[in-house]
Amino acid sequence: MSSTARHFVDAIVAKDHDALRACLSPDVDFKGLTPGRFWEADSPDGVLEVVLGHWFEPHDRVTSVVEVSEDEVADTARISYRLDLETPGGAHVAEQQAYYREGPEGISHLRIMCSGFRPRPMP
Repeated sequence: MSSTARHFVDAIVAKDHDALRACLSPDVDFKGLTPGRFWEADSPDGVLEVVLGHWFEPHDRVTSVVEVSEDEVADTARISYRLDLETPGGAHVAEQQAYYREGPEGISHLRIMCSGFRPRPMP
């Protein structure tokens, strides 16, 4: 996994605002899709508001990183990550596919599609 991808996923899991901000270019072009909404931002703070303010809220806790994979599509990198979570509503799993391009100051182009929080089946 590239250094940027590793830092990006680690920052989400840790809910580390400074680390996530450090991954992003000041003029990042972000678009995201969740099951119920389309999201956009054009600054690191805007991305933080979406990702750590709405998608992974303060009461949501990542309990494990189930899987991470990375690949490239020409000039665009792809990272996929699946997370086990605990929320006030119980145990969940979520997967996100992110496509990004890096510029000299970090991720400058970012597209993320999210499965949403799906109830985790009990064993």
